[in-house]
Amino acid sequence: MGDRLVPCDSDKAPCGFETYDDIESDARFIQATADKAGERLDVFAARASGETRAFVQRLIGTGSVCVNGEERRANARLRLGDSVEIRIESPAQTALIPEDIPLSIVYQDADIAVIDKPKGMVVHPAPGNERGTLVNAILFHIRDLSGIGGELRPGIVHRIDKMTSGLIVIAKNDFAHRALAEQMKSHAAGRVYLAIVDGNIREDFGTVNAPIGRHPVDRKRMAVVPNGREAITHWHVLERYGTYTLIAVRLETGRTHQIRVHMAYCKHPVSGDAVYGAEKNRLGLEGQALHAVRLLLTHPRTGEQMAFEAPVPEYFTAALRRAGRDAAQPLEVALKEGIERLLHERF
Repeated sequence: MGDRLVPCDSDKAPCGFETYDDIESDARFIQATADKAGERLDVFAARASGETRAFVQRLIGTGSVCVNGEERRANARLRLGDSVEIRIESPAQTALIPEDIPLSIVYQDADIAVIDKPKGMVVHPAPGNERGTLVNAILFHIRDLSGIGGELRPGIVHRIDKMTSGLIVIAKNDFAHRALAEQMKSHAAGRVYLAIVDGNIREDFGTVNAPIGRHPVDRKRMAVVPNGREAITHWHVLERYGTYTLIAVRLETGRTHQIRVHMAYCKHPVSGDAVYGAEKNRLGLEGQALHAVRLLLTHPRTGEQMAFEAPVPEYFTAALRRAGRDAAQPLEVALKEGIERLLHERF
């Protein structure tokens, strides 16, 4: 579905409020500017979205409504000109069908499961991807899942892109889901990615602190924009191959396409990224060379500090060979040392 302005006679939003669709999650976004000083956030959000006040209060409670890029309480008073973004997940279109799809379960107990998602698998169903998703697979392999994510995404606490491989944690009950979601929100849970990027990065490490929001022209893309939401990405060079660089990346925030947008912003786009990078792919990749290699979290019930790792997949190592990496040198040593430096570096 394309971008659109809600017409003045729409039943869902008053004239002048912009709504558009998220191509990855099939969510509806409403971008609105407060036109009455002192109005409660839940009252304004109901008016802007055309939904009930009770419904938008639930959205506010789950962090789906932001004011100037920040979450607020339902009774927060707006100032004239405040920017309000409302995210509304689309209702289920079809019943979810468990599918016997091979799944790499790295860890599982009564509360959580950690999955090594393969490249090319969509996390949850959406128009055009109703079958063959991670959700379809976990419904077959994992019977007990939290319901907080809604019908189309049971157990899903966070997402990674279709063409990104690696670790994702699944909540098996609502208690675990709430605890893990809070860890993601407070940055207590950590994620480390491997990325091959175009070009030779001269610095050994660095941080990108640049707000991310919808591209002002192409609403299907994200971009660094002045009024975007805070986004912070830390990176550390692992190896250099002349025209390509292997880096480890730690996310401090979790915005849509954050690593891809930030590295493109630094003029070193993720190799193979047809959306934010070069049109010509010289490494034979299908999609971006981005792999969620490590996941750190606190177990929601026991409080245990846990760390999980996903092996580097063949598509990634093949791209490294094409980039010029010497296959005789053990990759594991460079990864272990570089990731440890990234996790303990003071940026």
